[in-house]
Amino acid sequence: MADTPSFPERAPVPPLNLVGDFGGGGMLLGFGMACALVEAQRSGKGQVVDAAMVEGASLLATMISGLLAAKRWREERGANILDTGAPWYEVYETRDGKHVAIGAIEEKFYQELISRLKLGAEHLPPQHDESRWPEMREIFSKNFKAKTRDEWCRIFEGSDACFAPVLTFSEARRHPHNAARKSFVTVAGVEQPAPAPRFSRTPGGVRNAPPERGEGGREALEDWGYTPDEVRRLRALGLGFRS
Repeated sequence: MADTPSFPERAPVPPLNLVGDFGGGGMLLGFGMACALVEAQRSGKGQVVDAAMVEGASLLATMISGLLAAKRWREERGANILDTGAPWYEVYETRDGKHVAIGAIEEKFYQELISRLKLGAEHLPPQHDESRWPEMREIFSKNFKAKTRDEWCRIFEGSDACFAPVLTFSEARRHPHNAARKSFVTVAGVEQPAPAPRFSRTPGGVRNAPPERGEGGREALEDWGYTPDEVRRLRALGLGFRS
């Protein structure tokens, strides 16, 4: 709920597996391999890429280390501008039980936000007066609760107020922005994100669906340079591929 920022009285919420497995793990490993390939082209030498998920996830939070050192970050939850401590960087419930997110940190974005909410500066505490953030949060919460999520989307359409609807995974696929960019593709009947990032000269694409367990083994080995006799010997060892 909007009146309990970051749910400080509850246990921390797991951030799915995006931060560790995919962000701090796979993405950092992919980046490390790309860097090693560039270096190998220059030096002619290979090297081991050691990518630990804990270190990768920590690296993604480097900015927080800097803010802590500058005494601009407190370690209790829900007390900082980026963890819902600030009422203008928060998620609010709408009249239909859905939610919207705002992140209007800079002055020009904040002014656009309160303008679209039809709130004048004289109706609100100063933006950065932390002692009065609870008061501001209550005003924002009451305003957002007065309209549905889609009504707010129409009000904020085309603005620079750093506003966005909170969408389900299925809703996100049909959002006009994602539809216009063709951000999702359907492969073998499964809707999924399109390859990213995009390259102007060598665009990526999903060539086919992933094989079922045991399929495509022979083709993969041949693609890697194994001879037909070597493939037969490997298959005789019971490696488990069917074709």
